Amino acid sequence: MPAIVYFTDARALHNNESFVAKTIALFNKANFDQLFEPGDYVAVKLHMGEYNNTGYIRPVYVRAIVERIKQAGGIPFVTDTCTLPYHPWAARTNPIDHLKTIARNGFTMASVGAPIVIADGFGNDDILVDLPEGLLLKEQYIASGFGQASAMILLSHFKGHMMGTFGGAIKNLGVGCASLRGKFNLHLARHPTYGLHKFAFNPSFCKGKECKDAARCEALCPTNALKVTETGLEWDRDKCCGCYAHLFATLGCGTFTTVEQLDWLEATSVAIADSAKAAQKLMGKDHVGFINFALDISPWCDCMSWTDAPIVPDIGIIASTDPVALDRCCLDKVTESPGMLNSAAESKDVIDAGIPKMSACGSFLGVSENIQVNTGVDNGLGELKYTIKKVTSLPSKDMDSYGLYIDSGYAGINMGRLFSKRSIFPNPKADDGGFKRAKKVDFGPVRIRRE
Repeated sequence: MPAIVYFTDARALHNNESFVAKTIALFNKANFDQLFEPGDYVAVKLHMGEYNNTGYIRPVYVRAIVERIKQAGGIPFVTDTCTLPYHPWAARTNPIDHLKTIARNGFTMASVGAPIVIADGFGNDDILVDLPEGLLLKEQYIASGFGQASAMILLSHFKGHMMGTFGGAIKNLGVGCASLRGKFNLHLARHPTYGLHKFAFNPSFCKGKECKDAARCEALCPTNALKVTETGLEWDRDKCCGCYAHLFATLGCGTFTTVEQLDWLEATSVAIADSAKAAQKLMGKDHVGFINFALDISPWCDCMSWTDAPIVPDIGIIASTDPVALDRCCLDKVTESPGMLNSAAESKDVIDAGIPKMSACGSFLGVSENIQVNTGVDNGLGELKYTIKKVTSLPSKDMDSYGLYIDSGYAGINMGRLFSKRSIFPNPKADDGGFKRAKKVDFGPVRIRRE
């Protein structure tokens, strides 16, 4: 039976059609308040952005979901996990830096209305989940914070992803809910076939200490597996922990860039979906709801310390209890859309409507966008087939009850209080209010273009 996905487009002509209001409308239509009981802890899981990234989900959406959960009797907390050092200045590898980074990005208890918890502590506060149904991963480490929650609402920014080809509900569930230890597992650290320590090494490509980035490269490795010499680079494979730091730092020189990355990237896409299945098993299939924000659809993920131009116009917001069907729907919507000028869609020659875009724009090596979703079917995570139910707006009568109007009341009444103390007009008794302005202006001369 096809999964149901609830879709609202990116247009708005009234306040009850704002993205914030329509996010609540999706929550209601999907019956996400039935995922938990009053008094339950409810995790609100999202990626709150890397340092200097600007593509992440805005805090106002999170606040709206938090307040809706409270109204349903749940006790929400906002959460994410520690990350690998994907690049030299990765700022979320431990809870201290993570909290600093997301506060800079606008996520605090004051802004989202709930405590913010790094669910895996310093990276190894986790629960081991047995996973015989996994295609590649046979066990996975999921952050223990999710094990303390009775339900979870995942808010995912749908976009491209350099390792998973795209990032959506599956990636947020699989990578985002894995502890730091679990991330090493799903990114195949020390794997006998796909581990980074098995990659070809091109030390002659390194300029050695004369390279402007020599000091940075020597400081990258947490296990001291790299040493920059006068003429090149030494790499101790046996010490390599597979953290990624060396790989992304040397993309420009090609020291670690080989065709072996294709197998590794495909394996990573499989592992992402396997890890998502582990998180789903821990939480329970009937206790997780997913909302994908197909807005600002950049080619790479919010783990990067920059955000590229969107590859397609904003599509909308989509919700489901099935992460596979949800991501499949988003992929289809991106394919159906024309690409954006001056974006990766144009430079990668996938700008026409009807052409899949994520493999070209998201992946390093054109890895298929189908791997995550197909693996999710094979391991029991979800279904590919879906039925779309459209949601146009939140009923106007519900705006106030869901806290979508400011609690100080009507603006006219509030301004009237100010006027009662002191008029805003320089001369309230004058016909023109006391302002100095021209009585009439000919706008013709300013309408025409001037050279």
